[in-house]
Amino acid sequence: MKETDKTTLPIVQIARDNDEFRKVIWTGEKSQVVLMAVPEGGEIGGEVHEGHDQLLWFVDGEGAAKIGDREESVKAGDLSIVPSGTWHNFKNTGSGMLKLYTTYSPPEHEPGTEHATKADAS
Repeated sequence: MKETDKTTLPIVQIARDNDEFRKVIWTGEKSQVVLMAVPEGGEIGGEVHEGHDQLLWFVDGEGAAKIGDREESVKAGDLSIVPSGTWHNFKNTGSGMLKLYTTYSPPEHEPGTEHATKADAS
């Protein structure tokens, strides 16, 4: 799916159908929607977004969220909140892909960014 100009999307199904590590599907002036799929045993990778708040909604799989000094389990139906300037990482601890969609405010990635794997994102 390329970036869309639609204003309503079946986002949970779109996220479940996604197999790419990162896929930007919408970018506005002040926010962005990105799909992510993390393979079994994989992780997003520790990072800090200065000046960007991030929300992550999990739709399939199980994982571990490390946000600042806190570590918690995540699963389908959970939301993780990463305030600007906070170190974070998410690991897939289950079987199968960990699938989610995330928003960045303001946008973090170039519009239309697609990375099939984490290695492609490096």
